[in-house]
Amino acid sequence: MARILAVDDDPLVRRCISRILVNAGHEVVPASHGADALQLASDRAFDVALVDYHLPFIDGLEVLQRLREVQPGCLRVLVTGALELPMILDAVNRGEVMRVVEKPFESAGLVGAVEDAMSARRRMMEVCRVQEQVASEHERGMLKECLEGDFLRLALQPIISGKNGKIEAFECLLRSSHGVLDGPLSVIRAAERHQMLTELACVVSTRAAQWMEKLPDQIKLFMNLHPDELADPGGILHRLGPLQPWAERVVLEITERSRLQGIEAWDESVERVTELGFSIAVDDLGAGYSSLSVLAELQPRFIKVDMSIVRGIDTEPRKQRLVDLLCRFADATGATLIAEGVETKEEATALRVCGAHMLQGYLFGKPSLELPDSIRKAM
Repeated sequence: MARILAVDDDPLVRRCISRILVNAGHEVVPASHGADALQLASDRAFDVALVDYHLPFIDGLEVLQRLREVQPGCLRVLVTGALELPMILDAVNRGEVMRVVEKPFESAGLVGAVEDAMSARRRMMEVCRVQEQVASEHERGMLKECLEGDFLRLALQPIISGKNGKIEAFECLLRSSHGVLDGPLSVIRAAERHQMLTELACVVSTRAAQWMEKLPDQIKLFMNLHPDELADPGGILHRLGPLQPWAERVVLEITERSRLQGIEAWDESVERVTELGFSIAVDDLGAGYSSLSVLAELQPRFIKVDMSIVRGIDTEPRKQRLVDLLCRFADATGATLIAEGVETKEEATALRVCGAHMLQGYLFGKPSLELPDSIRKAM
């Protein structure tokens, strides 16, 4: 059964179309003019639209053109009593019309036109399904190539002391040199689509362990944790295995925008990793809508204030008061507050006045695949 939008300004024709197609087992929704039809199309989905060419206000071709934008999957059939071939051919070539039915029509012809349209729709859907499957398999193959090859690296961005400006830690950020999956988001989104976050997390942990072998003993390493990893307490311990020797210096960042309550066993995962010595940081604090609840649930050792609060803090007293309060909260709970996204000296000065313990941003260094000279010289 198809849901059909029948548009004709003649009530007798509308009733005739409805009777014929309902008797053939279809659902018919009538409309008397183009504006009415487009409103109906914005409220519900249709399989086929039968639209008369001669309509008041908006002609049938324009209705079909707009309908194509509103519902691309709806098959568009033009009904006309005058076969104006140049006009119709142009509309078909532009893809606005899939089929033309000439008036006056017989019952069998109208039903046949709808059934032909539905058969074409099924063929189109099958072609799309096959194409999507092929594309998905191709993407999965590229993702495996990316994970198993030498394409993924971790760039380091320094995190400095708010007091003396010395580097106290680095955040590691995913980078990809793959020809297609050439950015961190494209790799992560592909891993999400193909349920390969575990494999990606293992690669990231291995790369992070390689950095830990090079970093001085006093330097910590911050790394992002995908929220879905928290659903598997046993698995997350396995994936973090390469970093176990340096657990006391590794900080796992969980973004404030993660919906922890929707992730089963997240609290058990956090408990297990902290028992092994890893620390937890709340990332992007202030970018979501549940800042206080996330702080209460995670009880993090590090609080990373989002750059949206840091940006322009030197000229905005309200932001200064907010960071001041967060610094006091951190002091009261034994946590360390890190201000992210610092780009100007004025922002850094304002953050130090507010009491920020650590600072991070382009002002102090962009993510790099090489260690800063100051660190290499100190080794």
